[in-house]
Amino acid sequence: MSSSSTLIGDRRRAALARSAAMRRHPTRGAQSRPSTPPPTAFYLITVVVIVLTMLGLVMVLSATSISQFHKGNSPWRLFNRQLMWAVLGAVGLWLAMRVPMQRWRRLVVPGFMVTCGMMVLPFMPGIGDRVNDAASWVVIGPINFQPSEFLKLALLVACANLLAKRRHEMHDPMRTLVPALGLAVVACALCLAQGDLGSAIVLAAIVFVMVFLAGAPLVPMAVTGAGGAMVALAFVMSSPRREARFTAFMDIVAHKDHLSYQTWQAMIAMAQGGVTGSGVGRGENKLGEFLPLAHSDFIFAVVAEE
Repeated sequence: MSSSSTLIGDRRRAALARSAAMRRHPTRGAQSRPSTPPPTAFYLITVVVIVLTMLGLVMVLSATSISQFHKGNSPWRLFNRQLMWAVLGAVGLWLAMRVPMQRWRRLVVPGFMVTCGMMVLPFMPGIGDRVNDAASWVVIGPINFQPSEFLKLALLVACANLLAKRRHEMHDPMRTLVPALGLAVVACALCLAQGDLGSAIVLAAIVFVMVFLAGAPLVPMAVTGAGGAMVALAFVMSSPRREARFTAFMDIVAHKDHLSYQTWQAMIAMAQGGVTGSGVGRGENKLGEFLPLAHSDFIFAVVAEE
């Protein structure tokens, strides 16, 4: 046997060995390669996250300091709690960046299943809490949270993983659109079982936008969107309270003293702020009972006014 054929055989065996090693440890090769600079989008997203987080902290302080003071609490009470969550989120983000992508991909399906299982927690006696006909909150000592918030992240990651793996098959709805909608249907059904239509709409919108940006055909998406809207409308009409709220939203002025009170007050706040705003901390509609949920559901009205 010639030396050249021996060399070729050695190279082939080495290539096969490397291929087998990569199948056993798919992240090892990526870790051994020199890291490349992050793309420009990384820095843009980082700046956006930092700016929005800082804006949120400032507006939480502005929206809650006076009301907390009148209740006998520290004006910094809710701000400090929000700051704690922001710091924990930043630490979690940093830790997540240290984990190779392939390891996260292995956790996509288990993570989605775990978060779906967490959706039964609000129905458990002792920790579940019902608010406004929706059993969507979990209260454990001083900690309260909505499992649907974890489901939103899990659904986003699962859908992104699916579309990334099948990015060259976007022309085939059965390979991309239908599986993604299957994930959305499961998540939305769990939210509707809790009576939480708002979270179900957010989850459906997440998947709809992701599939659209991935390049799915428009006609199947339009048909799916129409069907989803009909299901949402049927769910609204199944409850007298939800039907009344929906009717009030369609005619805010006629119900501004009761069902649409806070929406009407939010519109007043935005109108008073005008184009330039009244200045951070100088908004008036967050005072008293004009906007009872100024620090949570209607904090956008405070941002717009100030």
